[in-house]
Amino acid sequence: MIDIKFLRENPERVKENIKKKFQDEKLELVDKVIELNKKSRELKVNGDNLRSERKKISDEIGQLFKEKKVEEANLAKEKVTDINKQLEAMETEEEELNKEIRKTMLTIPNIIDDSVPIGRDDSENVELERFGEPIVPNYEIPYHADILEHFNGIDKDASGRTSGNGFYFLMGDMARIHSAMLSYARDFMINKGFTYCIPPFMIRGDVVNGVMSFAEMENMMYKIEGEDLYLIGTSEHSMIGRFKDQIVKEESLPITLTSYSPCFRKEVGAHGIEERGVYRVHQFEKQEMVVLCKPEDSMKWYKKMYEFTVEFFRSLDIPVRTLECCSGDLADLKVKSCDVEAWSPRQQKYFEVGSCSTLGDAQARRLGIRTKGENGTYFVHTLNNTVLATPRALIAFLENNYQEDGSIKIPVALRPYIGGIEVIK
Repeated sequence: MIDIKFLRENPERVKENIKKKFQDEKLELVDKVIELNKKSRELKVNGDNLRSERKKISDEIGQLFKEKKVEEANLAKEKVTDINKQLEAMETEEEELNKEIRKTMLTIPNIIDDSVPIGRDDSENVELERFGEPIVPNYEIPYHADILEHFNGIDKDASGRTSGNGFYFLMGDMARIHSAMLSYARDFMINKGFTYCIPPFMIRGDVVNGVMSFAEMENMMYKIEGEDLYLIGTSEHSMIGRFKDQIVKEESLPITLTSYSPCFRKEVGAHGIEERGVYRVHQFEKQEMVVLCKPEDSMKWYKKMYEFTVEFFRSLDIPVRTLECCSGDLADLKVKSCDVEAWSPRQQKYFEVGSCSTLGDAQARRLGIRTKGENGTYFVHTLNNTVLATPRALIAFLENNYQEDGSIKIPVALRPYIGGIEVIK
């Protein structure tokens, strides 16, 4: 959410930013907010004047009674009663105006960084860099569901009976690889100096509204019927919500956290849920990294964070590339974002396995996360990045470590987490 003072003083910049995100239907909201804010501020000034007048009259009433000027005192009391009625009406109007302002402000996109490429959708994202050689072997790489079935590693028929489409049972060695990757991701980030955390897997509605837009919430989140609780779509939701309405010590910044959680998503949209495979599903597991820092440090942490993910995947012999998200592909709260994509030798193309974002002070402003420095109190910046989201990362692992004889090579980095095994046959 943008600072309303910034919007009021820079309306054309806010409108230009909306145009860059191809959301012209929101242009009128800028003028709407300015007009509503003007009314709200006028009400506040008038209210302050009335309160001052009330105090002055109230102070006089006691003196009038002392001087036995009962009639004048009673008239003064009537004035106070009238002022109270006016104030009550004005305060109600001001409260309604501020609710409308906040509701509207939540739909105006955050100011994107000047370095973000301009484009309408993900087809106009820009490749930044490749890491590792994207090899296509001279033997066939089966579809990942076939690899999993070959090892008796998946049962989607049973999950269909227990849970429906979009779920899965992972079995045996494939489940073991899945868990090993998560354990390795945890330790990888701990070794980078991040504090490990397991957060709540459900959060309240006010936290949801603090970390994401309403449109995202509708398309992603599962709500618990009859309760103000939602299943998290990523542990970032809980991790940022942990600091809601807090003033963190400036000397504690940056706060660097890595968290494990299951994730639950509706996956509403054009892509749909896979019938056989596990690329797009309703439930998966994830190791995330979250950083709270000073505003001047956010871009430095942004680069450092996605580089950690690149390093992690390369240690598993998976070629990756980084892709800069264009303006139209950025969620409204994001200042800048990039995807990490893994190489698929079967499809001979890259596919998304993680995303790194800096949101500036948008989430902190919504949730009231501040710190106090020499120049006063200010909002922190928040960032998040995927270390590992599996089973999607499991697909990349299986394809890039699949051998001609049908076995799966285990990279050196992962072997300690899978009993020292070098190859699974």
